[in-house]
Amino acid sequence: MRWLIHLFPLPALVIYTLFVVYPIFSAFLYSLYDWNGIKRGVFVGLQNFITLFTVEPFNEMFWNAFRHNVFYFVVEMIVQNGIAFGLAFLIYRKIRGSGFLKIAYFMPRLLSVIVIGFLWKLILNPNYGALNSVLAKIGLGEWARPWLGDPDTALLAIILINCWFGIGFAMLIFLAGLQSIPEDLIEAARLDGATGLRMLWKMILPLCMPAITIMTIFTFIQAFEAFELVYAMQGSMGEPFYSTDTLAVYFYRMAFSSGAGDVTLGLGSALAVVLFFIVGSVSALSLYLMRKREVQH
Repeated sequence: MRWLIHLFPLPALVIYTLFVVYPIFSAFLYSLYDWNGIKRGVFVGLQNFITLFTVEPFNEMFWNAFRHNVFYFVVEMIVQNGIAFGLAFLIYRKIRGSGFLKIAYFMPRLLSVIVIGFLWKLILNPNYGALNSVLAKIGLGEWARPWLGDPDTALLAIILINCWFGIGFAMLIFLAGLQSIPEDLIEAARLDGATGLRMLWKMILPLCMPAITIMTIFTFIQAFEAFELVYAMQGSMGEPFYSTDTLAVYFYRMAFSSGAGDVTLGLGSALAVVLFFIVGSVSALSLYLMRKREVQH
């Protein structure tokens, strides 16, 4: 009867194959065809990839979206993960109100991204939004602007909202890393005279590096898969003037049109394959470096 044990993972394996493995292989296959989802596809080999990188306006749109994804990642690393690590360190030091901090900063995770996008779109509305009203009442009315309608501020506003949304999760990851540090090592460092910033830089950060690496990978994946919040707040065109466009939004626009021209599932699949390799290669490299560091230590 032991063979029955091997049947228990079968339902999960079937679901994983249908909804993860099959779509990935389908994207690879469709990327080699000129196909609009209706008519019979024509095999074109690597032409979709060549078009994506060399033919206007596809190459311009790709690099524009790519730059936005990189900017997304950099800001999240600095703002979201920087604040999250600081909060995690305060909770680790058991300051008063640390329990409230854990709950308060994780609260946004209880809401869906679509709901958050809708609420912040109301808050940032240039005519009746709460932010501009508050600025006017405290004498900073000259700072008021159409935050989501200005190409100079729209992308940064969306990224900061996403940081606010993700701080709670990042904080818990960092807190788990801090709490995994053996207390005897901390005490030994204190006896050797390490205090304050020196303790943080020389002892805590190196020992917390696995959690930092994991959170860096999560942040990178999140930045390069940014779609829901951008779509909820700015639509499929990355308004205004593609200033909030990302690779995932660009893929959606190419693969499903949404009023932006003909459907090009083949070209959209090529973009999906490129995005898959970007995220997969960076994540694999980060994990390799983390394991190599663990072996060396």
